[in-house]
Amino acid sequence: MEPSVTLVGTAHVVDLSSAIARVFGQVAPDAVALELDADRARVLFEPTPEGSRSRRRGVPLSFRLFARLERRLARSIGGGVAGAEMKAAWNEARARRLPVYLIDAPIGETVGRLLGELSVAERLRLLAIAAVGLLVPPRVVRRELGRYADDPAEYESELRVQQPALARILIDERNERMAAHLARLVESGARRLVAVVGDAHVPGLAEALAARGISVRPIRLAELATFRAS
Repeated sequence: MEPSVTLVGTAHVVDLSSAIARVFGQVAPDAVALELDADRARVLFEPTPEGSRSRRRGVPLSFRLFARLERRLARSIGGGVAGAEMKAAWNEARARRLPVYLIDAPIGETVGRLLGELSVAERLRLLAIAAVGLLVPPRVVRRELGRYADDPAEYESELRVQQPALARILIDERNERMAAHLARLVESGARRLVAVVGDAHVPGLAEALAARGISVRPIRLAELATFRAS
């Protein structure tokens, strides 16, 4: 059997547990990869006040505001917790006794790269976006998620124009790192690998994996919604 990677594009504030379960049922994976690093997984799967405080140390205000926004939106339109889709994939994998691999770069390393690369103007713009986002009604977020699902390329293009360093560090560099990790998993014997990642990572990951000669099936957020509805 030719090895393949199924890339499942998600939104971190939307409850996609039923859709993810259906993907697992269709693909019958032999391994699962998550867009997490060890620190984020620890906070997500073993949340404690101490862990939350530890994770906040050294994290810029703009990123703490985005985390607060993510939690608020998760309560309003998601599964009650930010990262619900990662929990769903983790639980599904554990129920099927599948190995789970964390393929993302360490969050501290990513934040450090951003602090070193973003200009003062870019940091202020990011802070303003995060602060305004806390005031946006959930219905507006639902509408924007729908627009994103309809045309994700437009959103990515806007990000690359408005925040080029952010796009490069948060998307491009992490894509290359995650693709290399996925390729190693395939080389080590995974034949039906499911990778659950943020939807914005799917095109870049698919391209990087295809360049390595690995068969890829991308499932974008819009398609994933049909798994959820059926």
